[in-house]
Amino acid sequence: MYKFQPILKSLIWGGEKIAPYKQIETEQHNIGESWELSGVEGNESVVANGPEAGTKLPDLLARHGAALLGKANYERFGNEFPLLIKFIDARQDLSIQVHPNDKLAWERHHSKGKTEMWYVVATDPGAHLRSGFSKQVTPEEYEASVENHTITDILADYAIRPGDVFFLPAGRVHAIGAGSFIAEIQQTSNITYRIYDYGRVGADGKPRELHTELAKEAIDYTVQPDYRTHYTPARDTRVELVSCPYFTTSLFDLTREQTLDLSTLDSFVVVMCLEGHGTLTDDRGETMTVHQGETVLLPATTCTLRFTPEGSMKLLTSWIA
Repeated sequence: MYKFQPILKSLIWGGEKIAPYKQIETEQHNIGESWELSGVEGNESVVANGPEAGTKLPDLLARHGAALLGKANYERFGNEFPLLIKFIDARQDLSIQVHPNDKLAWERHHSKGKTEMWYVVATDPGAHLRSGFSKQVTPEEYEASVENHTITDILADYAIRPGDVFFLPAGRVHAIGAGSFIAEIQQTSNITYRIYDYGRVGADGKPRELHTELAKEAIDYTVQPDYRTHYTPARDTRVELVSCPYFTTSLFDLTREQTLDLSTLDSFVVVMCLEGHGTLTDDRGETMTVHQGETVLLPATTCTLRFTPEGSMKLLTSWIA
């Protein structure tokens, strides 16, 4: 079982919640993102515990291969870790953006596309986010709405509360709103098309670059009646939130010990602790403490995983089936 050093990103829209949430001390401010687990080039996670402490994630994959990633996943992804795991703290509205699908991202950038999901961990009063179009528009109408600053009028806007889930397939226009504290699971890709940024300027005093034209072809203009992911909360059992070709993510809201059978799963498992604290114990008897804000990677050779909450503990698990 591995923990990693968080990669903290100070951003123009970032807040001050991530460090206390993760119970870490830092001189950084305006931390908008904590990259918990990343194989993105230039932002590779580093092991924080055990005999392999100091090892970068791609080197860990090269060393352990299918034993860490899973046989099918290693054949598919090689030494590139396929998920990017983050916590996000938005003090201001984030830019309106979209991500290309695998086909377009490969053609344009020789990169994977980006399908992702959000789990809302905490909210300030009035917190909201945007996901998808609220009405049918053409590519030309989309472009005009950016030019005349009315694009927010044609996006579905949601008031949010802790526990809300949004699945964001590549091509869906979206934006995290002010007051949102979110856990994000996504494909490993750093390809983002920024569509609209409310006229903000960056740290250099210049308007941030927009990719309105690039986004035009990447957008899925299909209108859905509801973009929220609905699920039935339940205590002390696995509640599946999202299952797609890129990841399967489940919620555990625990007040007592729970054992997860992984014997037939050919995949690594990522565990994000959202609330509380407790221990994780695998079938080899290795035990690791985990608390709110920590993320753990388990190798694909793990057959069982026992969660033991101390009081209560809320976790997200993600794997690629």
